[in-house]
Amino acid sequence: MNDIKKIAMGIAAMVALSVGIVGLVACNQSTDRAEQTPTPVVHGKPVVYQIFTRLYGNTNTTNKPWGTLEENGVGKFNDINETALKSIKELGVTHVWYTGVPHHAVIRDYTAFGISNDDPDVVKGRAGSPYAVKDYYNVNPDLAVDPAKRLQEFEALIARTHAQGMRVIIDIVPNHVARRYESLSNPQGIENFGARDDVSVEYQRDNNFYYVVGEDFRVPEALGNYQPLGGDAHPLSDGQFDEKPAKWTGNGSRLAQPKFDDWYETVKINYGVRPDGTKDFPELPADYAQKDLLAHAQFWQGKDVPDSWIKFRQIAEYWLAKGVDGFRYDMAEMVPVEFWSYLNSAIKQKNPQAFLLAEVYNPAEYRNYIRMGKMDYLYDKVEMYDGLKAVMQGKSGTDVIAQVQAGMSDIEEHMLHFLENHDEQRIASPEFAGSAEKAKPAMVVSTLISRSPTMLYFAQEVGEAGELDSGFGDPSRTTIFDYAGVPAHQRYMNGGKFDGGQSTASEKTLREFYRELLNLSHHSAVAEGEYRELHSHNISAAGGYTNKLFAFTRATQTQKWIVISNFSGEQSGLVKLLLPAATIKDWALNETAYELSAKLAHGSQFSTLTVNEDVATVELELAAYDSLVLEVVTKN
Repeated sequence: MNDIKKIAMGIAAMVALSVGIVGLVACNQSTDRAEQTPTPVVHGKPVVYQIFTRLYGNTNTTNKPWGTLEENGVGKFNDINETALKSIKELGVTHVWYTGVPHHAVIRDYTAFGISNDDPDVVKGRAGSPYAVKDYYNVNPDLAVDPAKRLQEFEALIARTHAQGMRVIIDIVPNHVARRYESLSNPQGIENFGARDDVSVEYQRDNNFYYVVGEDFRVPEALGNYQPLGGDAHPLSDGQFDEKPAKWTGNGSRLAQPKFDDWYETVKINYGVRPDGTKDFPELPADYAQKDLLAHAQFWQGKDVPDSWIKFRQIAEYWLAKGVDGFRYDMAEMVPVEFWSYLNSAIKQKNPQAFLLAEVYNPAEYRNYIRMGKMDYLYDKVEMYDGLKAVMQGKSGTDVIAQVQAGMSDIEEHMLHFLENHDEQRIASPEFAGSAEKAKPAMVVSTLISRSPTMLYFAQEVGEAGELDSGFGDPSRTTIFDYAGVPAHQRYMNGGKFDGGQSTASEKTLREFYRELLNLSHHSAVAEGEYRELHSHNISAAGGYTNKLFAFTRATQTQKWIVISNFSGEQSGLVKLLLPAATIKDWALNETAYELSAKLAHGSQFSTLTVNEDVATVELELAAYDSLVLEVVTKN
């Protein structure tokens, strides 16, 4: 075993018991800067605002398909200034997820800064995929005013974000890296992925990659009329890429020539899982699902783990020392759950408040990644998002919402809710709902039904429709591969004023709705109170309640909320909403009538809550796509 490996494994053995000692020059180099920007204190339900950093501050409106940075412009770290951050904070935001920060493969020539050129044959789009990371110890040079000082410019953004009382999240993409990973910024003692791999074998536990032995990589055959860079000439765009031997592709393809719809721009990381799927590392005993973070940290102390585990722990600790407050883990379910126990328990010993969010799409594995992998939060995509999307599109009634929430009752606080992100269609696009208004009832339900955090994707709050054909990406999703402007967001930016000065009346109204709702969720303790659905109790009653409505309650000892949303584009008509006898008893409703205070109400109307023995009723009428949040006013 080489000396560097021995040192790294020694560091891995000090997970929990070396609190405050990073053990790596990589992390120690930035300690002073991190101390200058202390992590803000966050109370209440978290609200995450996802920024696609390359697009957020771009004021250029050219939007030429496959346009260059010079033609279409690009947002910079410096564009996200105090004014911009205050406008985000106004939305009730507690955490900003800066997407696309780590240095990924790009086409633009940065050789003057010592950065090698990337090959368009294995880069998606003109600007490159943020999930093909080339250097984990630096940031995307496109995002800096001065690429030579790109890391310092991001550190300044961390400080600005903290100064506005918000925490910082960035991506870690543990399953794969760029086809040519080449860090120029490795701190002393840290080697590149693959630096010591034995490329003569398909698998070896401490190799960072898997290899297609005896075969060279071949660029995939393009589908349709696709040409890199839209057909623009480039000295490296020749249908060739030098990789000998070929590596497995990021999505697990073992072909030397992956398919075009594979993640051909990336290569898969080896975590000690043999090609036959068996594990070449210690496994957690089943009872660790009930054990705490410290127990997990102690389990890994002194364990011999694969080299890739150590490398990603070094990466996470490096960014924690820079002042980053949490991570969003891309495609976490493609990485063994034991690694997450190892990494997350180590992170939490250094920063107990770190925000750890994972992209997992297999509901059968949700509890495993939460309980064994020690994730704080998972995407609630396959259950809640998909259910709400079907309701918004008129493909399903609201019964599905009650079913999903009931099925998640034991882990609901860990399931982060969202209606848009960089992978999903914009709600206002014709391919999704065709109108940003249709998001309003779904957003109320998504935000208030659970104790989980809520996430908002930038420009969702002003109804961006994602209509542009930017190059590699398709309309309906805001591009993550190309240089572009985001029209509705640019109108809100108003040349850097971030005041909605060019926004339409409907965009201003929509943003105010999001501001009101998200602040209500974040600042109200009752939003984390007990949930009870009213849907099942009312759907069979003769009170005008239909499968276009969804109602539930949230309650604490001191506050009681009734929430109802109308997913229809038409006014509801008079609805007599009933509260079950159990709710009447638990809320100690012993008077004949209770005043209702509207915490969220626009065009809708409501009356008092009347109680007659074991029947409690409120009469209300909901405007199209509107919601009511009504607090029951009780005497002290």
